[in-house]
Amino acid sequence: MRIALVADRSPSVRSHTRIPQILQALREREGLALDAYWIATPDATDLDGFDGIWVLPGSPYISEAGAVAAVRTARERGIPFLGTCGGFQHALLEYARGVLGLDVAHAENDPDARDFLLLPLACSLAGHEGLVRLAPGSLVEQIMGVPTSVESYNCSFGLNAGYEQRLADGGLAFTGRADDGTVRVAELPGHPFFLATLFQPELHGDASKAHPIITAFATAVAGRAVSGPARPGAVTTA
Repeated sequence: MRIALVADRSPSVRSHTRIPQILQALREREGLALDAYWIATPDATDLDGFDGIWVLPGSPYISEAGAVAAVRTARERGIPFLGTCGGFQHALLEYARGVLGLDVAHAENDPDARDFLLLPLACSLAGHEGLVRLAPGSLVEQIMGVPTSVESYNCSFGLNAGYEQRLADGGLAFTGRADDGTVRVAELPGHPFFLATLFQPELHGDASKAHPIITAFATAVAGRAVSGPARPGAVTTA
């Protein structure tokens, strides 16, 4: 069960340092042994051989194009996908461009662009926790088993509300929101598993037990697992 961990790995990014502990917890507590490979964003353009793709925090990425390509591969190939923080942002960016044909940018990556899908949040969520309200019957609500959850953030950019309806009309479902109504979770109905959260489930607890969203992703990966060689440039988490 091979998963691509897409990010420019850094010991200064807390979520990156917790991944080995989370993978160990999945093995020991859930019996889900994932063979994980770190893929830097410039090398993320060909991930067809993986059973799961997780675009992790760490933006601005070295390669926006690589992060977007990783999302596109998961979306088009039906590969289980999880995007957290920067992964959430780039999942929206890929959908807006690749599905809806919108000429939009991420303000962090291209501050001089004409039009932005992702903008600085009115109040930065770096180092904060917040309540998330989950849409009844959604994938994320079924995973969590509760209507609300308090989650951890470390981000400063989010969806431009002016594009929310266009994305929703185009087939993307927004299924988690903060108290003020701003989007925190997106999913793609009809896809085997496609979930993106602005919050970071990998920061949950002390990493001795995986967050339910991560466990659900790992379970989806296990259900799809296929054999194949490791992609070029992959580096194991071991």
